[in-house]
Amino acid sequence: MAEYKLEVTTGNMKHAGTTDNIYVILFGSEGQSERTKLDNSGIDFKAGKTRTYTVKPASSLGKLLFIKVEKDPFSITPENEWYCSKIVVTAPEGDAIVFPCYRWISKGELVELRGGKAMTAFEEEHSLLTDLRKRELELKKSLYKWEITDEKLPHSSHFKDISELPAEIRFSLSKSEQVQYTKKMIGSELKFKGLAESHKKWKDIDDMKNIFWSKKTTLSEYVSQHWKEDDFFGYQFLNGTNPNVIKRCSKLPPNFPVADEMVKPFLETGTTLEKEMEKGNIFLCDQKIMDGIPARKKDGNPMYATAGLCLFYMNPEQKLVPIAIQLHQQPSEQNPIFLPSDLETDWLLAKLFFRSSDQIEYQAVHHLMSIHYLAEVFAVATLRCFPTIHPLYKLLIPHFRHTLHINVVGRKTLLGPGGALSESSLGKEGLTELMRRALSQMTYSSLCLPENIAARGLETIPNFYYRDDALKVWNHINSFVKSVVEYYYNSDSNVCKDSELQEWINEIFTHGFLKNKLSGCPSCFNTVAEVIKFITMVIFRVSAQHAAVNDGQFDYNSWIPNGSLLLCKPPPVTKGLSSMQTLLEVFPNVGDTVKIVSTVWILSDKYTDVVPLGTYPEEHFDEPALKQMIKEFQAELSYLSEEIAVRNSQLKIPYQYLNPAVIENSVTI
Repeated sequence: MAEYKLEVTTGNMKHAGTTDNIYVILFGSEGQSERTKLDNSGIDFKAGKTRTYTVKPASSLGKLLFIKVEKDPFSITPENEWYCSKIVVTAPEGDAIVFPCYRWISKGELVELRGGKAMTAFEEEHSLLTDLRKRELELKKSLYKWEITDEKLPHSSHFKDISELPAEIRFSLSKSEQVQYTKKMIGSELKFKGLAESHKKWKDIDDMKNIFWSKKTTLSEYVSQHWKEDDFFGYQFLNGTNPNVIKRCSKLPPNFPVADEMVKPFLETGTTLEKEMEKGNIFLCDQKIMDGIPARKKDGNPMYATAGLCLFYMNPEQKLVPIAIQLHQQPSEQNPIFLPSDLETDWLLAKLFFRSSDQIEYQAVHHLMSIHYLAEVFAVATLRCFPTIHPLYKLLIPHFRHTLHINVVGRKTLLGPGGALSESSLGKEGLTELMRRALSQMTYSSLCLPENIAARGLETIPNFYYRDDALKVWNHINSFVKSVVEYYYNSDSNVCKDSELQEWINEIFTHGFLKNKLSGCPSCFNTVAEVIKFITMVIFRVSAQHAAVNDGQFDYNSWIPNGSLLLCKPPPVTKGLSSMQTLLEVFPNVGDTVKIVSTVWILSDKYTDVVPLGTYPEEHFDEPALKQMIKEFQAELSYLSEEIAVRNSQLKIPYQYLNPAVIENSVTI
């Protein structure tokens, strides 16, 4: 009689254990075991515990292929899901094979687990495993389906409510409790102060400093003190929440007629605008993508958003400062070019309207659509097209943790009735149109950081900490991905014949880029290099890029005078008529202000179950070579963390969002 030792590990999250009976069947190349109950004295499956069992078939099963795990279908107790992390099986010959599970198993459910080396479809040698692979993919495609809610936006998963999500892709109970606690704490403070749903207008800008007693950051305090300063305005287009739009300007757009004499006082003595453009010191931010999108009405009153242009100058002190702002695309007498020498409140209003439109574009395009929506496309394609034994499933799946959950929640809470984005100046319809336009123009190249930076001419602009840190993170991810992909694909022909990989990229091309060939997104892979580049982009986008645009939201966007999603009065059409009272009238009312501030608090908060970039608590890879690659990746990220910490210690405004220690592995908030 042969003896197989099974070490069964239960997850360490809340309520992971079960008192129900668990049964296993081992399948090998030369037979299968009897259905065996896993039963020792005491409670067998406690959260965070590993227990050992034996299975004794009449003879050796040969090469171990897979395990069937079943939770008692006849239990009379209430549903008591079990989270199985992994099962390690030691065969009579002494070989130990890890069978990753990392999922919840419910009453009567039968789960088939593959173990050992990651395997592509063309490497399978046993018909039982080929059949298992086919069954798994059929089940996944029935479980994860595409839904088209808008023909011109990335397609989404079909889940409408978090209750429909499979348990293993939902938030952990601890995270759900923490999010609810934060919301409750926010609500209690706002209700106590009488700020929630208040229709009153602000009487003094400084009153906004008292919205929350319990939530302040060093940077949010800095913003509230320095928001009027031009160099801080410019700094935010490099290192704030939206470093995605500014570009070098070598020639002024014809619809932005900035004359040399207009800006001469703000340039270095003896130079001209033309000379500074030739030197590469002039930069432009153009919001033409928002042109013509109507703002919504609130309670019968129109809201306002502009589609402006802003010219920046990198001065000899290496500070990026705005030198001209035009708030609409077409120049006219009613659309003046505002200058730093104008009346202080005119210039503040111009900057407020420009920053506010930047925040709208940032939230809709550079955060929601090009990260959250694309992350969902990547996740659904991965869940549908790769079986769990596929090496690219093992590589990618940690980077989609909680992504479907947060997107289901986000669509309801941000874009649903009363949501902070649906109540922005453009409203849900306007934001949707903005995202449609952005997707039609999006290119694969723009999603690849080195190409993006080069295309915008930003390779050498000083004090661009987002670029400096992001490129280093990109390179470390790329190096890690290259090692993993080349380990499993030793030739381009192996890439071409991996039907699951080809289906994966085709689903992304179809459901993410809507088959737009002009986007440059591949619809198939022909080389190993193409796979490496694309997967680098995916992992960078859902980890580092999300951290860069998400994590500073409270720091920069909780001080409404620094930019607001909602503006209630029109922009100035004539210079010299404004006052601080004009700004107060433009700001949203008290209730709308606190809703925006509450939202950016929740979205940029850190919760206790964060999994940092490069951390893989779930052991999907069993090969020693892969475990070594992960260690080397972690070491490189650790060195970078130290390097960034040293750099930040010398900065007046530390740039901390791309320190690998605080980058989350996936889009989870």
